[in-house]
Amino acid sequence: MNEQIKQLMIQADYPAPELALRAQALVELIIQECTETCLRMQLGNQYTPEEMLFQTKYRKIIKEHFGVSND
Repeated sequence: MNEQIKQLMIQADYPAPELALRAQALVELIIQECTETCLRMQLGNQYTPEEMLFQTKYRKIIKEHFGVSND
């Protein structure tokens, strides 16, 4: 499990280590949804190339930060 996710679970006073895999899966789904929202924003609107580059960069940074595979 990614260290960032572990720290968030500690901060949330996550009660059961045996449920950590389920929590990990939930976190990954939430992160995926957030990064896909960035992608939909790129595809659905007229952004400058610079703005699109930032959105792509931020999607990658978010996934790397939380240890979610980049696809």
